[in-house]
Amino acid sequence: MSEKDSWLGLEGKVAVVTGAVGGMGTKFVESFAQHGVAVSLVDIAKEKNEQLARQTREHYHVDTLAVQCDTSKENEVDAAVKAVTEHFGKVDILVNTAALLHSSLFEELSLEEWQKTLDVNLTGYFLMSQRFGRVMIKQGKGTMIHISTMLSKFPETYSGAYSVTKAGVNMLSRQMAAEWGQYGIRSNCILPSLVKTPLSEAFYEDKEVEEKRKAITASKRIGNLDDIANAVLYLSSDRSDYTNGADLTVEGGLGIMMGDQIAKHGGRKDYAIKHQ
Repeated sequence: MSEKDSWLGLEGKVAVVTGAVGGMGTKFVESFAQHGVAVSLVDIAKEKNEQLARQTREHYHVDTLAVQCDTSKENEVDAAVKAVTEHFGKVDILVNTAALLHSSLFEELSLEEWQKTLDVNLTGYFLMSQRFGRVMIKQGKGTMIHISTMLSKFPETYSGAYSVTKAGVNMLSRQMAAEWGQYGIRSNCILPSLVKTPLSEAFYEDKEVEEKRKAITASKRIGNLDDIANAVLYLSSDRSDYTNGADLTVEGGLGIMMGDQIAKHGGRKDYAIKHQ
């Protein structure tokens, strides 16, 4: 075991990852396995999920379980909880990752698309959290991590219900933290932004777009999946034991750069040098 593995103390824990076949979900599965965590992969894509579970088990020598589940369906979630608890006997970590985004002008957004986004992005998080939360309450310990977004605080225009649902996820997490902290359960959100994933890769094929995006972050770079996975590992470990009900931003300082976007003659930095 490496010094890093020992510091996190994750070996032997059991994690459940929803949206396991997606870009972020797959990275979380891999990161957990690297640290000796047994993983239940929950996804609606049966064959891809089973393949990923098998590859992870063979490569990292950890126990894995693939569970096909539409997280917005109550009966499927209940079946998933039963399968996971019967297989592993416990659940230490839940990571809610499954989500969708439907681009639309708000005035043209259909009720069907609105409802579909709410079902997956918010109801799915509620069902998974509530059902696995009951298991954690009986255990007297557990931690939940919900992948939200900075766009839960600042609206992603022309994205239908996406920002609305993610804002709901933030409050859902706080409510669970407030009610379940007494049972040894922690619930926290991670709010990424400007991260390269398989879904966002196309945006960065235009180098001008990439440079403009880098320029509006304090760190002057685009994030990657490791940046988010490292935050997940921290919040999964007892090293974050006093962090509860938090929104952890992982966005390179994007949120603090509003003032920097206000134009000054000749540019803000040059203006300051000239007039100091």
